[in-house]
Amino acid sequence: MVGCRSVPPPERLRDEITLDIRHGDLKTASVLIDQALARYENKSVEWSWRFRVMKAHVLASQAASAEALRILADDLPPALATTDIAVHKSMLEGLAYRVAQDFPRSEDKLAVAEELANRYQPQLLCEVLNVKGALQVNEQKYADAQATYSRALKLARDNQRTDQQASAEVSLAWVAAKLERFDEAVERGQAALKLSRSLEMQGLVATALGNLGWSYFELGDFESALEYYKEGAKRSEQSDLKGLAPYWFTGVANSYEAIHDYASAEDLSRRTLIRARSLNNAQTVTECLNTLAEVALRTGRLEEAEKYNQEALKIEEAGADHFGVLDSVVLFGRIEAKKRNFDEAEKQFRRVLDDPDAETAMRWGVQARLAELDDAKGLTIQAEQEYRKSIQTFEAARSTVGADDLRLSFLSGAIEFYDDYVNFLIRRGRSDDALRVAELSRAQTLEEGLATGKEAAAVVSRSVRSRELARRLNSTLLFYWLGEDHSYLWVVTSTKTACLTLPPAPEIDRAVKSYREVLLGARDPLEAVDANGQKLYEMLIEPATNLISQDSRVILLPDGSLYALNFETLIVPNPKPHYWIEDVTATTASSLTLLALAATRPAPKEKNMFLVGDTVSPNADFPALPQAGAEMQSIEKYFPELRRTVLSGSEATPAAYLAGKPERFAYLHFVTHGTASRARPLESAVVLSKEKDEDSYKLYARDIVKHRLSAYLVTISACNGAGTRAFSGEGLVGLSWAFLRSGAHNVIGALWEVSDASTPQLMDALYDGLSRGQDPASALRAAKLSLLHSDGVFKKPYYWAPFQLYTGS
Repeated sequence: MVGCRSVPPPERLRDEITLDIRHGDLKTASVLIDQALARYENKSVEWSWRFRVMKAHVLASQAASAEALRILADDLPPALATTDIAVHKSMLEGLAYRVAQDFPRSEDKLAVAEELANRYQPQLLCEVLNVKGALQVNEQKYADAQATYSRALKLARDNQRTDQQASAEVSLAWVAAKLERFDEAVERGQAALKLSRSLEMQGLVATALGNLGWSYFELGDFESALEYYKEGAKRSEQSDLKGLAPYWFTGVANSYEAIHDYASAEDLSRRTLIRARSLNNAQTVTECLNTLAEVALRTGRLEEAEKYNQEALKIEEAGADHFGVLDSVVLFGRIEAKKRNFDEAEKQFRRVLDDPDAETAMRWGVQARLAELDDAKGLTIQAEQEYRKSIQTFEAARSTVGADDLRLSFLSGAIEFYDDYVNFLIRRGRSDDALRVAELSRAQTLEEGLATGKEAAAVVSRSVRSRELARRLNSTLLFYWLGEDHSYLWVVTSTKTACLTLPPAPEIDRAVKSYREVLLGARDPLEAVDANGQKLYEMLIEPATNLISQDSRVILLPDGSLYALNFETLIVPNPKPHYWIEDVTATTASSLTLLALAATRPAPKEKNMFLVGDTVSPNADFPALPQAGAEMQSIEKYFPELRRTVLSGSEATPAAYLAGKPERFAYLHFVTHGTASRARPLESAVVLSKEKDEDSYKLYARDIVKHRLSAYLVTISACNGAGTRAFSGEGLVGLSWAFLRSGAHNVIGALWEVSDASTPQLMDALYDGLSRGQDPASALRAAKLSLLHSDGVFKKPYYWAPFQLYTGS
């Protein structure tokens, strides 16, 4: 027998439901609302309407706009006409119409809600304005939306409505991204995410995450976008946001496509399309269809691409979706271009360029597509003009991004069009011009932070006489360009420049990945004559061997996956297998422009050292390094006491380093742990001792770049000092990049973890060579060879090859 239970008062039910909705538990909220409606529908007109409004809120949040409107269809009784119920009813009708993309009706309903709130319920006006702002964004009235959300934010603060404050903050970040103010979008987005989390507003957390995914995607940071989109989709599913979760999954699929994981993009888009159709969500349906068309087009399935594209266009032409139109038009133009219907393709591309609402990234892409069309039609001059327009549009957009960590990734969104331009020029036998275009993409963020005055002018012009540079440096320059279909190597000597064709990037990438795994393993690649080590030599070096003399100097300007490869470890097959370090002295540079600037700087006359390390372990993650003290002592002996400053033990803190005026020193050397952040490379850090009475112990890359240096050589004797993530044009970004960015002329950093046992021996040999007048490249090579030619385990590349010399600052 079931005992008697008291029926909870409607006020308590309302509060429980409100809290469930706020915390993103829409499933529980929906169940409670249904119970409340069954209980109060015939007992109280007021409470029946209150719970109907709540039900509509849940349905609209789940993109079930038709059901939400059906629940709200009846007229309110006159007694409720000026209550909060009336405001919420009109507001939610406006929200439902917006979700259904019926913007005129949404405007009408929200105007009614705003008037009612103004006259009778002013405490609700911030809610109405937050919904109105979303409509204005959908209508692409971004300036109006910003003003509306700003007003909502002020009212929410005045009325202590933290939930509405968080909603306005999330939305203002969204508007900033739509206005292509990405610094603001990310900064606001992160703050809004933090606030939403603190309030446990899971639905809003999901939206903030998804919006950040979109911002990072537009910035070309596809890896970060992927993670934010995934988390946003996950949180949306947990909150039962049926319409929002599939939408964020389209962002995940687009991110997969952007990083060339076409199989994952296609699989997820197919599955999401099924869900979107079941929800009758036209926006997500067209987004999925466009992604599937893009993948099919990139993988050579033209008929399939056309089928998806035509379906998306029909949905949009019927007025069911307003958001994906321009994407579909671009795809239509690209498909027509593939079918050689050039006039129709140009018509579609021009339609996009004539649309004032087309995003900047879409514009530079379409300009490059027009260049391809002109090229296909044999209009060489016009094609080159369009390529230049595309690059100018991209560069203008990039210049609006202020933060280094955001600007680093920006080129990723346009690198394929630089690649198209390079291929265009090479097909016409203009390899020198192609090299100049390739150089335009290199180390832009690094150079911008370094250049002042005349140097800034040189960076802007990017006019480098490469053969003269090779002569001045007495080196052969190897400039690599990895493309999806074609890769190239420019070999520059003092007398000639040769352009060689290499395998496409995917083939090179696979070999690099496999060989790095071998280098980090237990066996010696030379003893096993590793196939990938020899294959990479044959692909990357052997074509240029007739222009590289024995025991010469080589400066490498890598690209893509090659940034993570130490070329010295490549296996030369003849006359007997040996590492390439036996044949040449190799250095790595970021760009020809920076290399030319660096070539004018002499070695320092006064050789003084700032030595930092042998720190106190800050925690179990960074235990004491047993050989750090020995390494410090071995380096000290090469610098007289009056010409060295040493920070060790508890004195070696971030604040002490910065206070020690590192800009005064020709040599800086760190003997400690290092961290490399893949997600946020400028969060990479040198691990030092804890500050007194504080918990801080990391010298971050973001702080390093803020303090100008003039050091001749910075050595980071720590794991992963070079970083673990490469950006298009910039290379690996981490501690080495940060010290170059701060003004160091040469930096030695590690490509992987370093051995505490072998490193002191290598560093002793390095400074012995420097003390005898060798330049950093020669001294580092000699130090590595001393380990390679030893009898013990240290001869393996794992011990000597992580350290790489970066020059050109």
